[in-house]
Amino acid sequence: MVVAGANWTVRLWRRTSLMQRLAFIALVPTLVTAALLVVMLTRYQLNTLRGMAQSTADAIATQAASVSADAIRNMQRRDLKRIAESVGNLPHVVHVQIRAADGEILADSHGDAAPRSRDVLTVVRDVKDGDQPLQPALGSVLIDLSLGEAIAAQRASLRNALIALALALFIAGVIGWQAARWISAPLRRLAGAVHKLGRGDRRVEVEVTDENEIGELQRGFNSAAAALFDVQRGMEQEIEHATVELARKNAALEAASVAKARFLAAASHDLRQPLYALTLFSSSLSVDERDPVRLDRIAHIQECVEALDHLFSELLDLSRLETGAMQIEISEFPLDHVFEEVSRNFRMIAEQHGLRLVMRTTHLWVRSDRTMLARILNNLVSNALRYTHEGGVLVVARRRQDGTVRVDVWDTGSGIEPEHQARVFDEFYRVDHHGSGEHDSGPRRGLGLGLATVQRLAELLDTRVLLKSTPARGSVFSFHLPEVPPQHPTRMEVDEAALDVSGMRVLVIDDEPAILSGIRYLLRSWGCDVAVAEDRVQALEAMETWVTPPDLVMSDLRLRDNESGLDVLAELDRRYAELGFEPFPRLLITGETRSDRLRAIMAARIPVLYKPVSPEQLREAMVTLRVTGRGMPISTGGFTPLSPSV
Repeated sequence: MVVAGANWTVRLWRRTSLMQRLAFIALVPTLVTAALLVVMLTRYQLNTLRGMAQSTADAIATQAASVSADAIRNMQRRDLKRIAESVGNLPHVVHVQIRAADGEILADSHGDAAPRSRDVLTVVRDVKDGDQPLQPALGSVLIDLSLGEAIAAQRASLRNALIALALALFIAGVIGWQAARWISAPLRRLAGAVHKLGRGDRRVEVEVTDENEIGELQRGFNSAAAALFDVQRGMEQEIEHATVELARKNAALEAASVAKARFLAAASHDLRQPLYALTLFSSSLSVDERDPVRLDRIAHIQECVEALDHLFSELLDLSRLETGAMQIEISEFPLDHVFEEVSRNFRMIAEQHGLRLVMRTTHLWVRSDRTMLARILNNLVSNALRYTHEGGVLVVARRRQDGTVRVDVWDTGSGIEPEHQARVFDEFYRVDHHGSGEHDSGPRRGLGLGLATVQRLAELLDTRVLLKSTPARGSVFSFHLPEVPPQHPTRMEVDEAALDVSGMRVLVIDDEPAILSGIRYLLRSWGCDVAVAEDRVQALEAMETWVTPPDLVMSDLRLRDNESGLDVLAELDRRYAELGFEPFPRLLITGETRSDRLRAIMAARIPVLYKPVSPEQLREAMVTLRVTGRGMPISTGGFTPLSPSV
């Protein structure tokens, strides 16, 4: 309890202002001194009044006992009565009683029933014989003396003392409060100046009002405030200069980034065109070739073309992500279908390097963009195989309690050092593993954009790829996808063993003669009947070649004179509709990455492949379109909008 009271006192003291504390310190001694004086004077006056009353009562009682001695000895009751009444008429005497030695009341000024008051002083004196003082007392005299007037006088004196005390306290309080204001005024002005100094809006200075310690404090504050103001102004100027410089550099960086993105987006079509033609010609070289030496040279050419394709794909695909050209198509599909596609892409590569690629079967369904998910897994598996020289790669999916599916890509490769793990997802960042036996020293050596692209794609899918790695033991890349209940398959699967396109009538529209020549040679080597056109006019002329619509029309998106392949396809569709034919299957093959043109493709719901397209990818797309039927809009899940990583 004492501690609690002390704490309460401390809290109350901390809440008071300096002026209140000074006034309290000035008022308390005055209050204590005045209170002690009032108490002492009052007690002294009370004792004095009681002493005077006692003396008066003793004198009256002694006189009454003296005059009553003869009357008591002679038992003269009438005289005793007269004496009692005479004494009772004296000032302040309220009761007189004369008694015999045996206690008999001989005379009483007020009778036996006289009321007694508390403010009465009673004095009793024995009555003795004056001639024989040593004899027993003849009787006694009782005198009751009233103290009312004395008490009234005491109260009036106390009231006057309290009034004087209150007046003294008031005067002391006013003087103390004013003194506290005078003493605390310089400190209060200093406190206000400190607040202004904290806001830093202008130079702050206080008036020096004293020559004592307070004056020293005021002068010291003025010096410190002036120095601080100068430092603050200097810092503000430096910050302002740095802000302007930073804004200039930031604007330059943004302009450079926009210029880079625009350049890559604009150059994407022109870069992919000759690369696509080179891919077609290199694939056509091996057709009907039997000479082992030439086949070996052709294989090296194709390997270099694939490496060039891979480098361009990394660079241009990241550009598409930066410019927002990548569009998300969310659907629900079995995860096994994506696993099978990734397995087909990398099974042979793993076997060539003596590695195992295990895609653990799962019956889980997920909700995501199938194309982006396939690209993420393609890049992660490709990266894992590249840096694994013993063991293999495992891809597994596990159901989690939060309603998601966790997909893990494990490898037994060289691992990643802790200092590199935070940066492996940065653009153009590569970790060199010298002497680790990685399969990354040939023509397929990347630019360090694969994992950056993976993380960008994952962010578009509202997830994030996480890495755990132990050097010399391997790594695991993980991400989560929302799980959905299993459903019945809604699209027809393409049988890998039935990639036969012989007999198909194909119309190819492209404004690059080299591409037309290469694809015509490739398709004819597959047994297709091919017609080519460079624009709308040639396409309309080519349709006269066949009585019925072709089995497939392939068109570039951007043709000569800014003509759109979508418009040419629409014109052909309208012409065939006038002749009573059903819509024909169509396929766009483009190197365009501009978001506005890609949105037009999505609005038309036409399957699209992005240049350069490998022969295997083209053949699979043709078979898929043949299986799905004429004019039926098909999912592009089997076609990757981003260039394949293998």
